[in-house]
Amino acid sequence: MISGHKIRSRFRIARVAAAIAVALISVAAIYVVSTYWRDRADVQIRRKAAETLAVQAEILAGMLDKYRVLPPLLSRQDDIAALFPETGLTPDLIGKARRKAEEVTGLSGAKEVAFFLPDGRLLASARRVFDDDPAGRRALIEAARQGQLGRAVVSLDNRERGYAFSSGVRRRGAMIGVVVVYVGFDSVEATWSLSANPIFVSDRSGTVFLTNRSEWKLRPVSAIAEEASGTQRFRAGNDYVAHIDLSRDLPLLDWQLHVLADRKPLEEARLFGALAAALACLVLATAVFLLIRRRETAVLKLRKDRAAALRLERMVRDRTLALSRTNVSLSREIEERRLAEDKLRKTQTELVQAAKLAALGQMSATLSHEFNQPLAAIRTYADNGARLLSKGCSEQATDNFSRIAAMVDRMAELSRALLSFSRKSGTTTGIVPLAAVLDEALILVRPRARKAHVAIELDPALRTLSVLGGRIRLSQVFVNLVNNAIDAMAGQDDGVVRITLASLSDELTINVSDSGPGIDKAHRAFIFEPFFTTKQAGEGIGIGLSIAYNIVREFGGQIVLHDQEEGNCTFAITLKLAEAHGIAAE
Repeated sequence: MISGHKIRSRFRIARVAAAIAVALISVAAIYVVSTYWRDRADVQIRRKAAETLAVQAEILAGMLDKYRVLPPLLSRQDDIAALFPETGLTPDLIGKARRKAEEVTGLSGAKEVAFFLPDGRLLASARRVFDDDPAGRRALIEAARQGQLGRAVVSLDNRERGYAFSSGVRRRGAMIGVVVVYVGFDSVEATWSLSANPIFVSDRSGTVFLTNRSEWKLRPVSAIAEEASGTQRFRAGNDYVAHIDLSRDLPLLDWQLHVLADRKPLEEARLFGALAAALACLVLATAVFLLIRRRETAVLKLRKDRAAALRLERMVRDRTLALSRTNVSLSREIEERRLAEDKLRKTQTELVQAAKLAALGQMSATLSHEFNQPLAAIRTYADNGARLLSKGCSEQATDNFSRIAAMVDRMAELSRALLSFSRKSGTTTGIVPLAAVLDEALILVRPRARKAHVAIELDPALRTLSVLGGRIRLSQVFVNLVNNAIDAMAGQDDGVVRITLASLSDELTINVSDSGPGIDKAHRAFIFEPFFTTKQAGEGIGIGLSIAYNIVREFGGQIVLHDQEEGNCTFAITLKLAEAHGIAAE
């Protein structure tokens, strides 16, 4: 079996290898995920910037298209043509031209409407918001002279850039003047100012003339932007901020529209992707290390369980061997105890029998008298009967023979009682009528009681009851108790033994009482112990009460001593009540 140290060493190496693998996977995952999120954000930013670029280009084109048709329309109107004199200029004509310019400017929403003479001189304007730009003016007048729509970027008086459209006014095929409409980009820049992204328009010279960043206006693009590490950076105050530059050419205007998108969301997306990947890798690392730890714990537990199983197996084997030895020893001891119990049971049976024989021996003198006296009387009655028969006195002889028969019956009854009492009793328990038990016991003890001048009183109620027990053994109990009572009242002329019913329910209690002096208090605790006696040597062996106690217990009852203070002695026998029919046990 692999040792715990080797197992821990292997899993330590596994943790190091897992840490290296997780670290490499984490680096790759962070790079891939962060790049993916950055590219995704870049696509979204460029899409939104391109949408903004297309919208703003459409706004510029739409606004310029709105004013592109205005100069040709004005140049074809007669009232406009009438503003240009065929001879010299008069103040009245100039005032009229100025009012017309103001009217058209107000109605069209243009930044400015101006009328120029063919030589480039100003006839009249509504507001005079444009700077004196000879080059731009010449380009507008030259295009009008050639019959084309003139276009030019112009500078306004507030250093802002505007756009101008021009068209020639002709009379009889000759150009007599030029109508110029100036367009401002104030509304466009106001709209752009609501955008968070910088927006600007540069001309072909690279100068910014429209933007929502006032500090960039009329400055070269090169002055507000720089190229750094492949990233376009534009000035924001004193610093440069990286932007994504999306541009779109406006060919007809020869301009370039730029929309700048901040690159900061790209870094945020990249950081978010890196953090998400790092968190996922952290969860992965935790799961891997927990899995390794759980596996290590399981392997160590399995090793521990196997070691415990081996120890338990060895212990069971040792215990089994010990138990086998113990079982052999116990079997031997059980056999020895069984033999001892058999011997003890046999001894107890012999002891009970010895006690009965001892009781018979104690009553032998009285019982011999009970036999001798009837035998003498029988001899006398027989002789008398023979003489009476010889004399022919048959009636008197018959009376003598009847008395002989009665004495023989009495002797037969006593013999049956002696025979029944003296034989060995059984061990079964059954229904026993108390009348038979008490009659048998009293037959045996009455001769001794008469000799000792002791009266025996029997409660008639007991003759109607039956108990659970054995007839011979229960007779022995009453014989022992009555004999002990007769012994206790030795020397008294008026001794009485009373056998009475004390209580009756599921059980009955029979009291055997005497009028003797009672039992000494010092002897009461030992009264039922074997071989304990208060009699003189040779008068008893002290097993009568012990045998009576054990017999009653075998019947499921009990026997107790009630000793009164003023003398007298009562033994209370409690037995289980039974129906007065059935087979009696011995």
